[in-house]
Amino acid sequence: MQGARKIHYMHREVAPNGANFGGLRGGAGGGKMRHPMLQLAQATYAWPLRPLMFRLDPERTHRMTLAILARMPAFSPAPDPPELRTTLWGVTFSNPVGLAAGLDKDARAAAAWNALGFGFVEVGTITPRPQFGNPRPRMWRIPERRALVNRLGFPSDGMEAVKPRVQRMRAQGLRMRIGLNFGPNKETPPERVVEDYAALASRLGPLADFIVVNLSSPNTPALRAWQAPERMRTIVEAVRAAQPQSRRPLMVKLSPDLEERELREICAAAIDLALDGIVATNTTLKREEVGVAASFEGGLSGAPLLERASEVIGQIYRNTQGRLPIIGVGGIASAEDAYAHIRAGASMVEFYTGFVYRGPGLVREIKEGLVRLLNRDGFSSISEAVGSGQGKVT
Repeated sequence: MQGARKIHYMHREVAPNGANFGGLRGGAGGGKMRHPMLQLAQATYAWPLRPLMFRLDPERTHRMTLAILARMPAFSPAPDPPELRTTLWGVTFSNPVGLAAGLDKDARAAAAWNALGFGFVEVGTITPRPQFGNPRPRMWRIPERRALVNRLGFPSDGMEAVKPRVQRMRAQGLRMRIGLNFGPNKETPPERVVEDYAALASRLGPLADFIVVNLSSPNTPALRAWQAPERMRTIVEAVRAAQPQSRRPLMVKLSPDLEERELREICAAAIDLALDGIVATNTTLKREEVGVAASFEGGLSGAPLLERASEVIGQIYRNTQGRLPIIGVGGIASAEDAYAHIRAGASMVEFYTGFVYRGPGLVREIKEGLVRLLNRDGFSSISEAVGSGQGKVT
């Protein structure tokens, strides 16, 4: 990505106090949510909690935010407009805007995500056994670029702790759909990584609307090597064999750092394996290529990744001739960003870092903006807009 502005950061940054945290509203076509708890939550987040939190360590802020959201009462968001309804694998999503994996790793704040109007949430990454992850500090802000760097390394409560929480999500009858993101434990030897994924699918798979196999985190040693087609095949086959009677749609999550040849080979394998879709993309290690240099280790997410993520989404869409659903993630902080991923080929979109910088009001903003953009371009539904920026794909 030539010409991108390069900024070098030698220390951990804090975000400016005045950044917009958004408003809490209902569905894209609805008015303001009238529930007093939502109004209180928005006012509290906007001031004084957010300015205070952004002066603290990013991971501590993350834990505090989850603790607050976990205490939000369960209630139904306003209806979404019909233009946003999306159906994949026979599953209907009220809207295509989701929470990306990483923000709620252990299914602690389900009611909040539903109340905020997300169409789905991707919980995880979940590992079979509890693990702390990498040593702290392991998360940094780059506020001038609305970016994060993390080297968390799959901190997880483990599947046995997460399972009853997901069961409670199901029991609540939430409108929001649930995706579960799976990864291996750090200490699992290479010859047993496939067993980790199979155990997760067997234990948690029946609770998911769809499953995401995370093969692309840069913070678990050698994990990205499992993106190679033959190694990916062994995992996909094991996950399927682990749920013979209740097989859920299965996706793989890919890195933005793949070369074009590698991506073509993976896409060919995905078609051959009859995968149900691809999540694109994870965080990047190639910071120079997105215009950011930093002195700390880990994957970069946020606004600088937007262009590269859209590029990868477009490559996947063309390589698969639009036959595989894509969940687009990377750099989304506005309706225009989400629409760029959709026009590149994404059937649905997710964000995480955008939530950190823009706040819960971003969900409403994106949904309202997508309706406006669909109407502008003469589309009556999200599905009509998917891949519309790619021309005819053959």
